[in-house]
Amino acid sequence: MQNSRFSTWAFGIVISLIVVSIPSAAIAQQWPARPVKVIVPLGPGSGTDVIARIFTDRLSARWSQPVLVENRPGGDGVIGIMAFLSANDDHVLLFTATSVFTGHPYLHDKLPYDPSDLIPVAQVNDTPVVVAVPTALNVSSMKELVDIARARPNALNAAAITGLQDLIFNGFLNAENVKIAKVPYRDTVQALNDLAENRIQILLTSVTIVQSQVQAGEVKIIATTSRQRQPVLPNTPTVSEEGFPSLTVEGGSGFFVPKIMNPPIRSQIAADVIAVADADPGLRDRFAAMGQVLHTGPSPEFLKLVNDQRARAADAAQRLGIKPAQP
Repeated sequence: MQNSRFSTWAFGIVISLIVVSIPSAAIAQQWPARPVKVIVPLGPGSGTDVIARIFTDRLSARWSQPVLVENRPGGDGVIGIMAFLSANDDHVLLFTATSVFTGHPYLHDKLPYDPSDLIPVAQVNDTPVVVAVPTALNVSSMKELVDIARARPNALNAAAITGLQDLIFNGFLNAENVKIAKVPYRDTVQALNDLAENRIQILLTSVTIVQSQVQAGEVKIIATTSRQRQPVLPNTPTVSEEGFPSLTVEGGSGFFVPKIMNPPIRSQIAADVIAVADADPGLRDRFAAMGQVLHTGPSPEFLKLVNDQRARAADAAQRLGIKPAQP
């Protein structure tokens, strides 16, 4: 009788353990159960949009569900981020360059969202950020550029495309005690045209944006802001190599998920992003042609990029006496 009771008890324990172990695997296998929406906080045709669509097409085939891109540009990226967070839906993802939001606490008086609600799940690429100058300026290094700026305060005009890059650039000006006039632009194309025509002398932006003018001989890249030299620009020194580490900032893009998403699904998405990239041998060359570096990685690796940018933004803000806004 006792053996019978013990057997029944033991059987119950085993069944309980099996039941507990099922949900995580089952949930991951069942997702996605319906079409997936990917919000991009930039406009159609932007570099981030193009990269998002490359991956959503491949993920759609892998998941056997439509994966649809919805562009929500404007408001310094806040409109798209709020649309993603407001959905509060584990079938709505965010795809963005990290630089779109990592400078937000120092660029807005009050944040309408909590940055910790953006959960990085899978990195897709590195975006080399460069210091570009007009060929007509006739400089070949950061040192030459800074020497001109010190000799002729406010004689040079500069622009940086995103809020984070602008913040980092201002921190660099403060660290080096140089005065360069800042020109605000809403239109990247206009800034690029002005750079090619020598109306502005410095542009901090992605290599993708300037590569056609570089090929035309109108613009020159004198440094990258990465910690290490980039594969797409192996002969171009980093700003740290040139002696200006305060201008260092990495760039990259990837997928973010809402907090409500279960960890097994997060892991599945990261694994699937890596898998679809590995399955296409030509993808690396396609990215290189766009001035991008294919770099897929799981959540911890992507989080490291996000935290690095946040630390760089905080350092620049401290130099400038800017306190972070609270959500």
